[in-house]
Amino acid sequence: MPNGFRRFFLGPVFVLAIAIDASAVADEGMWPFNAPPLKQLKEKYQFEPTPQWLDHLQKASVRFNSGGSGSFVSANGLVITNHHVAADCLQKFGDEQHNYLRDGFYAKTQSEEKKCVDLELNVLESIEDVTARVNSAVKSGMSSDAAAGARRNAIAQIEKESKEKTGLRSDVVTLYQGGAYHLYRYKRYDDVRLVFATEQQIAFYGGDPDNFEYPRFDLDICIFRVYENGQPAKIDNFLKWNSRGPSNVELTFVSGSPGKTDRQLTLDELADTRDRYLPYVLRMFNRREVLELSYSARSFGNARKARDDLFGDQNNRKRYDGYLAGLLDPQTWSALTAREQKLRDAIARDPKLRSTTAAYDRIKNAQAEIAKNAPLYNYLEQERPITIGYRGPRALSGNLFKYARLLIRAVDERAKPNGERIPEFRDSARESLELELFSTEPIYDDYEILRLTDSLTDFASQFAANDPLVQKVLAGKSPHARAVELVTGTKLKDVAVRKDIYGKDAAALQAFHDPMIDLARLVDGPARDARKRYDAQEEIKKQAYSEIAKAHFAIEGASSYPDATFTLRLSYGTVRGYEQDGKQIPPFTDFAGLYQRSVEHDNKSPFDLPQRWIDKKANLNLATHFNFVSDADIIGGNSGSPVVNKANEFVGIIFDGNIQSLVLDCIFTDKQARAVSVDSAAIIEALRKVYGASGLADELESAK
Repeated sequence: MPNGFRRFFLGPVFVLAIAIDASAVADEGMWPFNAPPLKQLKEKYQFEPTPQWLDHLQKASVRFNSGGSGSFVSANGLVITNHHVAADCLQKFGDEQHNYLRDGFYAKTQSEEKKCVDLELNVLESIEDVTARVNSAVKSGMSSDAAAGARRNAIAQIEKESKEKTGLRSDVVTLYQGGAYHLYRYKRYDDVRLVFATEQQIAFYGGDPDNFEYPRFDLDICIFRVYENGQPAKIDNFLKWNSRGPSNVELTFVSGSPGKTDRQLTLDELADTRDRYLPYVLRMFNRREVLELSYSARSFGNARKARDDLFGDQNNRKRYDGYLAGLLDPQTWSALTAREQKLRDAIARDPKLRSTTAAYDRIKNAQAEIAKNAPLYNYLEQERPITIGYRGPRALSGNLFKYARLLIRAVDERAKPNGERIPEFRDSARESLELELFSTEPIYDDYEILRLTDSLTDFASQFAANDPLVQKVLAGKSPHARAVELVTGTKLKDVAVRKDIYGKDAAALQAFHDPMIDLARLVDGPARDARKRYDAQEEIKKQAYSEIAKAHFAIEGASSYPDATFTLRLSYGTVRGYEQDGKQIPPFTDFAGLYQRSVEHDNKSPFDLPQRWIDKKANLNLATHFNFVSDADIIGGNSGSPVVNKANEFVGIIFDGNIQSLVLDCIFTDKQARAVSVDSAAIIEALRKVYGASGLADELESAK
């Protein structure tokens, strides 16, 4: 299990009875667009998407590299996503006079649209299978270190060639835990401007108590516009708006970028996830949540600074708590055991595949080595996926250390051949790296000191105060005094300084001194050593999983979908309710239910309504659908994904799953698990009658 931390939004889980053969009839799967489930759709729904239908939806779908999904909804570059996916951008706009995250925003004219400081959107243009080329670089008899290096070099070369040939962002994606490698090419947009955001109170109505619950009443939306060469981008593939929304039992499709699932992991790796990894991350998120709640309670200004981090940590705490509950459930574990045993029995029966059995032991042994290395890796290195708002390794939290590490590694890695670099410093990733490194995001000394003090305290507690590295990091000071010294002494708050350092060569950087740069340099050796050990074991696992994947393909054919990888996937399902505790939960909520819920709670937080919603109630058609659920297969990262009908029209937007859906990390069930969406009808009703945003509503509906 990778040891990185994701800001994928979508989290407690009930005991579930899961039938291992449910996939035979259920709407299971997060399918790559180059391998859609055409057979299943035709057999069950008598509907077969055409290549043109799929291409249109693929190119209308957008990935937010801050950790979510979205879609184009006009020819002039409008992109819709969730308010909580956009929270990072809204937070960075804020100052003492403006709290856009809390209060919302509406640009009535294009000149009023606000440019995001470091947001990157990706649109998938093509997929190419490069498995043979990647695997051919690994020769028989290579050590795991040599094999990992050869594989990295091959991937880097493929990405570099593709970027130079097409100009598109080019990422080689590992599928089936190493069973396949596909090259994904994306068109990048980094001039992204805010058009509309709801108030957080209506976007996250019901707050933490209602998170991962249903029924729901959330208008969780935010709308941006992408620009090219200073003008709104001209978009050929955008989703036409259906203002009626979906109907009950209607077939719908979800196109988004689910972050990560563990459905193809072995039982041994899932056991390590259950017994070590999930308890570890839950302790971390609980610690951060307490810190941020305490800080936020001191003032409105503090609450504004910490709100995005607090929301993310609370969300992750509930999500991982639910995942752990699922893995601890005997029925779930029994289903997982039966699933693996079925494949292992089939392998054992086939003389040509029998040797694959040893792959399971290699994975178990590699995972044990990863666990031994985990403390140092987690605290000093920590996997850095592109899908999170990265805050540095656990021991050194905060934006300033993040910048220091990026700078020293950018200079060091640039001196190496492209194929030998850490992935985020390859030539193919340069634009994304520089967008993050030169962000004009505001940095608050008090908040930086708070986070760094806590992470240094955590580090010293984990490794002991007399540990030689801890003593070097603290430099004879308390965690708080050291944090104050580092934050107040560094010059990295200045973007111009970061650009100057980035332009230096290795010798010039070595002669340059800044307290945060010096600290990053101090821990870089041990951190890189921990990463090298981690990568070596991951390579062993990749080769073993590749063998298992080949055996699985030989037995069942290449008709299964790979685990989610924060790449574009197609899911499908019907709008339908479910039964819980003997009660039937209907698929739709409506505006009347929103106002009724407010009355039931005396309009008290977190069930209070923004004042404009109270004032405009008489204008609304209270029978308009608000939220709905479907049995589409989703996970964290799908937030903001468009929901479309068979006509490829926008009918809703994913913003959550119910509490029963969190087991979908490791196994699919549609008995109660549901994806939760905002209805397209609710969006238009609110834009016109609550927000007075008729111009924006006209642009959306003119897509017809």
